[in-house]
Amino acid sequence: MKKSLVLVVVSLVGIGSLAWAGSAREDSVERLQKSATVLKEIMDAPDKGIPAEVLDGARCIAVVPHLIKGGFVIGGKHGRGVATCRTAAGWSAPAFISVGGGSWGLQIGAEGVDLVMLVMNEQGMQHLLSSKFQISGEGSAAAGPVGRHASAGTDWKLNTEMLTYSRSKGAFAGLTLEGAVVEQDNDSTEAIYGKDVPFRKVLMGDVRPPASAASFMHAVKGASAKSNAHEAKEVKDEKKDKE
Repeated sequence: MKKSLVLVVVSLVGIGSLAWAGSAREDSVERLQKSATVLKEIMDAPDKGIPAEVLDGARCIAVVPHLIKGGFVIGGKHGRGVATCRTAAGWSAPAFISVGGGSWGLQIGAEGVDLVMLVMNEQGMQHLLSSKFQISGEGSAAAGPVGRHASAGTDWKLNTEMLTYSRSKGAFAGLTLEGAVVEQDNDSTEAIYGKDVPFRKVLMGDVRPPASAASFMHAVKGASAKSNAHEAKEVKDEKKDKE
């Protein structure tokens, strides 16, 4: 009797573990797809999105789709997303992140806010590679410029480690993000890669992108391509105006 009871308990635990693994994987794959959609829509609206030259200069891109849903209390927010960094061979496989805490700027209380973070320099990239860091201090993060061109008055090319954006109802806006903690999402990492792969190893390009990340990787490459195309078109138009 006892042996039978033990077998039943073990079986139930095994089934529960498989169900959890399946659910975690489905959630992670859905997050990759939603992040891909956010990136595509950014580049489809150059006049209302992230400037091409800003996106083109980013060392890493992180997307947290649907950061909040419904009501919102200042100081209590959490979301999960994915990040990728430039490597010698192109963009790295996606690393899974979670974002929580901190004080937020624009669009407090909005439903279904998408968060986009662009790491702009080496220092910011090293912070991201550390697996866990807090966005704080002058120059750590700033609300990113929006529109076809980045404002000449901003210092995004100088000392700012990270530019942050939020999107609600299709419109992007610069977002101030102070005190938020960004760290590796271990559960999603295991669900997609089959084990707890180190954050740095993924973002440095030492891990091959899984098949489930195809849509996200395509969107990242497409965003870079469109960014370069926009830049080329602007240069061409300027030459025509001068002639």
